[in-house]
Amino acid sequence: MKANCWMGKKRLEVQDVPDPKILNARDAIVRITSTAICGSDLHLYNGFIPTMEKGDILGHEFMGEVVETGPAVKNLKVGDRVVVPFPIACGACSMCQRDLFSLCENSNPNAWIAEKLMGHSPAGLFGYSHMLGGYAGGQAEYARVPFADVGPLKISNGLSDDQVLFLSDILPTGYMGAEMCNIQPGDVIAVWGCGPVGQFAIASAKMLGAERIIGIDRFPYRLRMAAEKAGATETINYEQESVLERLLELTAGRGPDACIDAVGMEAHGHAAVYAYDRAKQALMLETDRPIALREAITACRSGGTVSVIGVYGGFIDKFPMGALMNKSLTIRTGQTHVQRYMRPLLERIERGEIDPSFVITHHMSLSEAPRGFDMFLHKRDNCEKVVLTA
Repeated sequence: MKANCWMGKKRLEVQDVPDPKILNARDAIVRITSTAICGSDLHLYNGFIPTMEKGDILGHEFMGEVVETGPAVKNLKVGDRVVVPFPIACGACSMCQRDLFSLCENSNPNAWIAEKLMGHSPAGLFGYSHMLGGYAGGQAEYARVPFADVGPLKISNGLSDDQVLFLSDILPTGYMGAEMCNIQPGDVIAVWGCGPVGQFAIASAKMLGAERIIGIDRFPYRLRMAAEKAGATETINYEQESVLERLLELTAGRGPDACIDAVGMEAHGHAAVYAYDRAKQALMLETDRPIALREAITACRSGGTVSVIGVYGGFIDKFPMGALMNKSLTIRTGQTHVQRYMRPLLERIERGEIDPSFVITHHMSLSEAPRGFDMFLHKRDNCEKVVLTA
């Protein structure tokens, strides 16, 4: 089969690789009909996630048709159309029983590597380093899906791939980011980053009843999408004005009730702080650039919530712990517990409350995946989201 393979920093190749096989009674094989390039894939592409190996198959947002099942998979049959969640979860461990699926205790065979960095291991993830399981990803023609009796969501309502594909990751991620804000009537929510996850955080905050939602980015096309399609009531271009000053103006000096960091470890900025973080990262003195996170903590009103859904990989510098503690802020974060949100969000799509396809700007073939990564990274042709088909 064809698959998009990581060959080193900023080097991808679509190669012929062996077809996946059933390895466990709870496995399924899925023929992939749609897959996507995620913002967190860029962290792999740019070389910021350790334990990648040449030939690793990328991709954790995918859906398709079941073509084979292991004998223990009773809820799926050949021909079923399914969306596959990016965290791999057993459904039986103490974390899964708490609906904390991205913390599954049984799905990462390389947990010992993650434990050295994090203390405890999260779940295994599709296409996201050997530290997180070494599982082949979904930017391919076929994928093996472990614990297929737990994860995949059947789609039988005639909705298009474009409408449901993002149930695999970014729609639940944006929704969880908004849900963690505990939104109350009248709340003002600020969202750092108007990439696809940020767009869905904005749309989700609107669905959950926020009165005002402020989108923050530097690309005009992303800010337009946030205002015209996601539901932002105001936008801020941080290259044109001070985010902190503008947020104080918009909230009568109080600050947003909750702030969502939808950027993560490769945040862009300007002036001295950006140069500082770039230099520290280049010298491997810190792994992540927490520019958006620092700003969100500083901007948030006293007693508010900072929701972190942008991906962080390791260690950061100049963390404003004094502001966090003295303002009595709450930080909530996590890889998304996708399985918890898939069905409720599918029902919202069916009711017409949201059509996630609005973030798609480019459809490309799987063979064009390397070009798609380059386009997405450099924001060429107003690229917001790339969907790949075999």
